[in-house]
Amino acid sequence: MKLLHFADAHIDMANYGRHDPETGLPFRVLDFLKSLDTIVDAAVSEKVDLVIFAGDAYKDRSPAPTFQREWGKRIMRLSQAKIPTLLLVGNHDLSPAIGRAHAIHEFDTLQVPYVRVLQKPECLCPPDLWDLPVQVIAMPWIARSGLMAATGETDTSSAFTRIEDNMSELVDRWINECDPSLPIILTAHASVEGATFGGERLVMLGNDVVLSGSLVKNPKLDYVALGHIHKPQNLNENAHPPVIYPGSIERVDFGEAQDDKFFIIAEVERGSTQVQWVKLEGVRPFIDRRATLKSEENVTEFLQSVLPKAKEIPGAIIRLVVEYPRELDTLIDESALRKYCEKAFEFHLVKRPQIQSRTRIAEGQVVSSLSPLDLLEQYFDAVKIQNAAELQELARQIISDESPGT
Repeated sequence: MKLLHFADAHIDMANYGRHDPETGLPFRVLDFLKSLDTIVDAAVSEKVDLVIFAGDAYKDRSPAPTFQREWGKRIMRLSQAKIPTLLLVGNHDLSPAIGRAHAIHEFDTLQVPYVRVLQKPECLCPPDLWDLPVQVIAMPWIARSGLMAATGETDTSSAFTRIEDNMSELVDRWINECDPSLPIILTAHASVEGATFGGERLVMLGNDVVLSGSLVKNPKLDYVALGHIHKPQNLNENAHPPVIYPGSIERVDFGEAQDDKFFIIAEVERGSTQVQWVKLEGVRPFIDRRATLKSEENVTEFLQSVLPKAKEIPGAIIRLVVEYPRELDTLIDESALRKYCEKAFEFHLVKRPQIQSRTRIAEGQVVSSLSPLDLLEQYFDAVKIQNAAELQELARQIISDESPGT
């Protein structure tokens, strides 16, 4: 069977840019919706048998009605094309309060044809999946509050260990109960041991429930459709089953600046699965540059040389982080840099003046032997502050005015 797998849409992530006057939507939301349209178009044109969305439709669990409308339009296109679609609940979709509706609950409440919301651990057989010849084990995000309540534990680490063990036992039992002649797909919104976040940070035990590598790499599985981590990766490269995070459908922040964006089309067969990584084209570029100023000569020209070439700027979100001695602050011409990047979608200048080491008095001197004006003069010399003479004179006047009997 042909499967399309994507995750981490976050369509209302509008943390950069302005609004489009024609649609009223933030331009960044339109970026995410363009990628989502590409995915839906591919599902229809490729005539896939099943779509799995592995969680996190929005940036949080309380999306504005406008964003719910836009998400709903795309899912309804899949429904109208009679493409079976599974929507897994992710951590950004789920309310921390027990009993509250999650962000994609309406598809379950309204019983939208060919759409099923996976909001609890379950094992689905062909009768649950529009008679498709496949079996799906679903592990949506497990909220901490629900986890603690279910286990009765007060210690977080022991609760996580217990629930991870229980999840492994449950998945193993379901795998063994499945029909061995049909493919088995595991879909989960979770962290997996050995996965990496953007920036190559190894996933460590922490506030997430972490699935073991041996659980998701069970050779009895035929495809593992993951969501939650935004960095695209196959955790079981050149082996069966593919264990895949497709990543987010658009760059969310500068931590993803170097990551291309994908969705997956997989030919899933019992014991053999072929995977195609489909790159999303036209994803808005994030360009992150850093510079260190060591000289006061040609500061503007140097910083412009660090920025991307002129042909790379249009439409990009650019950040320039500059570290420099504090006395060079006035030499940074922010207006010239913004002029250079005027065709960028957005430009961020992050100035990081370096804090000098603590000023020390000369050997043999005692602080108590120095007047406030003497100490201030030493400080001005140490930090090389401009207009030190005028400031010193002003300080002398203030101290003189405050002195008793004057």
